[in-house]
Amino acid sequence: MKHIKNITLLSFILLLAINTSTAQFGNVLKKAESVLKGEPVISKDEVADGLKEALDQGIAQAVDKLSAEDGYLKSQYKIEIPSEATKVISKVKMVPGFENIEHDLIEKMNRAAESAAKKATPIFVDAVKQISFDDALNILSGEDDAATDYLKEKSYQKLYDAFMPVIISALDEVNARSYWKKAVNAHNKLPFVKDVNPELDDHVNNKALVGMFSLIAKKEEGIRNNVDQRNTELLKKVFGKDE
Repeated sequence: MKHIKNITLLSFILLLAINTSTAQFGNVLKKAESVLKGEPVISKDEVADGLKEALDQGIAQAVDKLSAEDGYLKSQYKIEIPSEATKVISKVKMVPGFENIEHDLIEKMNRAAESAAKKATPIFVDAVKQISFDDALNILSGEDDAATDYLKEKSYQKLYDAFMPVIISALDEVNARSYWKKAVNAHNKLPFVKDVNPELDDHVNNKALVGMFSLIAKKEEGIRNNVDQRNTELLKKVFGKDE
């Protein structure tokens, strides 16, 4: 009877290999070997909960870091002037009152992103809750950023739409949109120049989200590959199963 049970469990695990890449097949075989040795099998609920816990930690770390003062401004996720705006900057900084436009605008954009980041957690958490067991199996056997990629694929547009009013509000809190519009209008009044769109909303929104997802991916990779970052028993069980 035990032999039949082992064959059934082994068959189930091997079937998972059908949807995995060749590079992941070895991990699937390790799962099968564990079953035959009588080692504890991770339940589907533990797999899903472990992935959600890893994402929750990544989200918390990203929000805490980026919502702090200088979280964006003095990090690798610093939001720079839009590339198409360089000509605007070079011309407008010659106009009285706009000598420090590049420095001032960069600071205002990043302060806006830092303010918006404080309101991000509930949006991310709601998306994490939607991960199903089937999603969890595919993510667990995926690449180091598979959970983050899943989160981005399923929620980016929703996050973008939800972030937009937050970004607009945050930009307005530091007068960034008004400041930029004045600068662009000054530029557009100059002779022999091509008019530039004075809106910053889309640029700051996308860059803010890129920073968020990048930090979440970094945490996910750490949990997958560094045992020291698995700070709960569940994370150790789910992500240490193949070691």
